[in-house]
Amino acid sequence: MKNNIDLRSDTVTQPSPGMMEAIMNAKVGDDVYKEDPSVNELEKYVADFFGMDEALYFPTGSMANQAAIKLHTQPAEQLICDHYGHVYNYEGGGVSFNSGVSCKLIEGFRGKINATQVEAAINPPDFYHSPKTSLVCLENTTNKGGGACYELSEIKAIREVCNRHNLGLHLDGARIANALVYKKQDPKDFGQLFDTITICLSKGLGAPMGTVLAGNKKHMQNAMRVRKVLGGGMRQVGFMAAAGLYGLKHQMKNLETDHLKAKEIEKTLNQLDFISKVDKVETNIVIFYLKDNKQENKFMKYLQDHAIQISQMGEGKLRVVTHLDYTHEMHNRFLDCLSKFN
Repeated sequence: MKNNIDLRSDTVTQPSPGMMEAIMNAKVGDDVYKEDPSVNELEKYVADFFGMDEALYFPTGSMANQAAIKLHTQPAEQLICDHYGHVYNYEGGGVSFNSGVSCKLIEGFRGKINATQVEAAINPPDFYHSPKTSLVCLENTTNKGGGACYELSEIKAIREVCNRHNLGLHLDGARIANALVYKKQDPKDFGQLFDTITICLSKGLGAPMGTVLAGNKKHMQNAMRVRKVLGGGMRQVGFMAAAGLYGLKHQMKNLETDHLKAKEIEKTLNQLDFISKVDKVETNIVIFYLKDNKQENKFMKYLQDHAIQISQMGEGKLRVVTHLDYTHEMHNRFLDCLSKFN
């Protein structure tokens, strides 16, 4: 039986041998009392990584994003994000449930919005019939946008708009590690531009769980309280924090390999007659479309019969995500399998 090839997401990875050793050797304490040395080390590392004042470890990326939104807003206010934004599409309606906030959606390009669009979406502050705009949320890389990355110049322009209108700026950095590697950017540049940033440890970095929220003192002063309200207080979680720290220190370099494999998948798909379109690949996400939507079930069954899993995203979108556990042997087998579909 051939090994299953799971390309649904980069969240499906197993801890590497080095990560398992870090987990087994972790020093732990009670993190609710802030006495877990491994968590404290991870938080300091991430704060320093972005050049920000503080950081706080969360069990999930959605909880970290939801906490950030809560820290920036008051009920009945509004945030601005792309219509593909994870905070709007994939966090269970938490924006409205947890913070009482609505979303002003912008149709950007592959999940990325620009400064002109942001400025046009801000509600007049003295027009009390509309929600007060208080926050802009960007996502980098973009999930539904196929792993697309922001240019720093565009983020700087959005920051200037936020400054002029007294808005907070939050980065959903679920895959910010991929963007940093692909664009060869300095994380401290992001720390200077955003008020708060999340970085997920359980995607390309390969940890079993965890996201860290980093920010400046002004916005982070109530972060522990909000995490508690959301049910995120944890005890001897240093075992998992050690895994995340190992991923940051030792497994970011592997992201470049993930990106190269995704580019090779893009190249193969573009050569196949049954594919109508492949979104430009930048990082580790490949989004593509079949020429005949009626073939989608047949195509998915074909992959299933060859022990291959990918994601159906609706609207005819199919998604492949490369990751740490997607080996060269699996890669060659997948490319060969794609080429033989008819």
